[in-house]
Amino acid sequence: MKKLISLVLALMMVLGMTAAVAEPVTLTYAHFSGSGVQEEVLNKMIDVFESKNPDIKIDLQITGFEDYFTKLATVIGGGNAPDVFEMNMENFLAYMLRGACADLTGLVDTANYSEGTLAAVSSDGKLYAVPMSFSTCLLFYNKDLFDQAGVEYPNDSWTWADIQAAAEKIKALGDDIWGIYQPITYNEFYKSVKGNGGSLLTPDYSAFTLNSAENVEVLDAMIKRVRGEERVMPTTEDMAGRGDWDLFQEGKLGMCITGIWAFPTFTEKCPFGWDVVVEPGYETKSTFFFANVNCVSPSSDKKEAAAKFIDAMGSDPDIVQLRLDASWELPTIADQSKLTQYLEVTPPANRKAVFDSMDFAAAPPALLEQGAVSEIINNVLSTLEMDDLSAQEALDEIQAQLEDADLL
Repeated sequence: MKKLISLVLALMMVLGMTAAVAEPVTLTYAHFSGSGVQEEVLNKMIDVFESKNPDIKIDLQITGFEDYFTKLATVIGGGNAPDVFEMNMENFLAYMLRGACADLTGLVDTANYSEGTLAAVSSDGKLYAVPMSFSTCLLFYNKDLFDQAGVEYPNDSWTWADIQAAAEKIKALGDDIWGIYQPITYNEFYKSVKGNGGSLLTPDYSAFTLNSAENVEVLDAMIKRVRGEERVMPTTEDMAGRGDWDLFQEGKLGMCITGIWAFPTFTEKCPFGWDVVVEPGYETKSTFFFANVNCVSPSSDKKEAAAKFIDAMGSDPDIVQLRLDASWELPTIADQSKLTQYLEVTPPANRKAVFDSMDFAAAPPALLEQGAVSEIINNVLSTLEMDDLSAQEALDEIQAQLEDADLL
């Protein structure tokens, strides 16, 4: 009898130890982009992950965009960082510089993602986030105006020199017909200079490089489009209260750089043929990368489980399908065969360009004081449409202001 009791007790101990070992890991997940209409989809995504990974549970902590970053900064500052947290690109870069994002190198299957998206969330060869969803900008063009001007349609090999040549021929079609619209703004500038070998910062983020020769060359080309002898872009006065979308829909704009969120509007309102290609480049191409990414806290003691979760949120086929079905931005996966339903919707016919553009993704500059820097730059750039400052003079002025403000 004693042996039986001992055997039962031993078995109970083994079962208790097994239960303890089988206790699932719980990850706290701070999130903002699913707040509201997409919250149900987000919960379905998490259900998919948990069903495939029963040893990991997700404690979702969802907050609306307006309050999210204040709340996150507070909990991280208080030493209570979530295991995983969502970031948009601008805030991600600031957090990365502050050491608030764990190094995920070797913990994520990088083959799931395109090179450009990985480069956008990496620094010094190390991976600091996993892209979850994205949107981007492309070159939109009016086929009818190209036909009238006798110009071949743009293709992915075009440079900005090709754009200028085509825009001049389209502009010649009429007084209120314009070749191209690319505003002279901080966003357009930082993206474009990357394609010319330029940047706003030194590689170690220690100094500004606004007035480099590569940057001056790009800004000079942007200025000439709107106020040069062969100007092909409308001024604010020329637009007379219209926006670039208005001009494009009216059939008066040959090309514009805008976001893929224009697809539904242009499909409904453009009474002419139109299509898209990857943005042109200077030396190389560079395209916008608007994305939400997932990061892991350096203080988390569950980094492997956290990396597994965020990799799944970015690339698991069933989670990708949920995102596509909900039209909740686009997944960042490299395998386009999984995106058939998106690619088959027309127009535009060349939706493949959306994903091709990710190989040239240009993230915003990594700045702790992103808002202050962009304000200084935009304050000068916004005057160049009518001001007679040269590109060199404008960038010298911006460089001086940034150095005086001591924002690094």
